Amino acid sequence: MAKENTKTIAENRKARHDYFVIESFEAGIELFGTEVKSIRQGSVNLKDCWCDIKNGELFVIGMHISPYEKGNIFNRDPLRMRKLLMHKREIARLYGQVKQMQYTLIPLSLYFKGSRVKVQLGLCKGKKLYDKREDMARRDAKRDIDRAMKDRSRG
Repeated sequence: MAKENTKTIAENRKARHDYFVIESFEAGIELFGTEVKSIRQGSVNLKDCWCDIKNGELFVIGMHISPYEKGNIFNRDPLRMRKLLMHKREIARLYGQVKQMQYTLIPLSLYFKGSRVKVQLGLCKGKKLYDKREDMARRDAKRDIDRAMKDRSRG
């Protein structure tokens, strides 16, 4: 089986800063033609979006896909709710974890897999302020160590 080519369109970097990612899933997304064309141009924003489960269906809320400039009357609302495509048993499992464990579903990235647009969902737990500070301190320390090792290898 050949590995399908994937091309990342957009990434939600803020999500990894604000949340602990417990588990990640792949989902399809229901789009219209002009939205796909706009995504191909890279005009999509995942910054403040999240997912919700309503009536056994999974929706992404707050994902901004800019209107396609040549789309005129066929353009849709840039912030409309978009349906995510997953198996019913996967959605039921996610629903249970969101309700019982107080987790949140956050879109982590948007990418092409072959010719289809896919969303990587993260089952996330919110970070407290001290967790964010700890992560920043750890990242700074690693950067300092890497710099010191690089300078040492030169000299």
